[in-house]
Amino acid sequence: MLELNIKNETSRLRTVVLGTAQSSGPTPNVEDCYDPKSIEHVIAGTYPKEHDMVLEMEAVARVFEKYDVKVFRPEVIKDCNQIFSRDIAFVIEDKIIRANILPNREEEVKAIKYVWDQVEREKRIILPEECHVEGGDVMPWNDHIFIGTYSGEDYPDIITARTNMDAVIAIQELFPNKVVKSFELRKSNTKAKDNALHLDCCFQPIGKDKAIIHKNGFLIEREYEWLVDFFGKENIFEITKDEMYQMNSNVFSISENIIISEKGFTRLNNWLKVQGFTVEEVPYAEIAKQEGLLRCSTMPLFRD
Repeated sequence: MLELNIKNETSRLRTVVLGTAQSSGPTPNVEDCYDPKSIEHVIAGTYPKEHDMVLEMEAVARVFEKYDVKVFRPEVIKDCNQIFSRDIAFVIEDKIIRANILPNREEEVKAIKYVWDQVEREKRIILPEECHVEGGDVMPWNDHIFIGTYSGEDYPDIITARTNMDAVIAIQELFPNKVVKSFELRKSNTKAKDNALHLDCCFQPIGKDKAIIHKNGFLIEREYEWLVDFFGKENIFEITKDEMYQMNSNVFSISENIIISEKGFTRLNNWLKVQGFTVEEVPYAEIAKQEGLLRCSTMPLFRD
């Protein structure tokens, strides 16, 4: 059986699912895109090519190999974008929770069934149908679980709203000993720079007590301020609107002192190094065009 253990975002990683860019299909039509950033690139003719994305993901696979992390990859489905494995399931403690995602992404879930089947049956959780949730919105942080959500009346019309309050309540019931804290995110179907697709697109804890954050990703200022108080202003790296758009908060921690980051994130990477982190820099700018980056394309299964 496959052992699961995820209590936070930064403990030493041992097992992970890394998505795949193989056979990710042709450039989609605008109406088939799930987010405004992809739409921008489709219209501009700069949508990423499969070949380039495969190379980017292999660079990450090599980093995992270097640190002796066991890696599962989804089974390749022809012409299907399977890069963002964080969207389809996530682990909290010793439970794997299947995400209730956009209906046209069901195929992606089947591609990791062989991983799911290795987990003890009672540790596999499928939430009720009315609970919408994607892994990019869910962050276990020791005694807390941070969840990005959107509860505006226009929720059904916002394709970038992926996690609802029903899911927040369901996760609180699953983990009664945790403090579940939800954050209303700013959403836009049309303006990528005004859209926080998931919580990890505008915030992420790193190390033992630090965080990367973008204020405008949060709809309610006091919720943003709660996070600043929680981590302490001196421990926070504030990213700009442009840096959020480039996905600077979507790095990925292998341990409390090793972080995989995009090589173009100069300001962030310099700050991380000053803070004492080892930064494994990889090219990921093509994948970023689909409004997802390193955290989105990884699904940790076991951390020490």
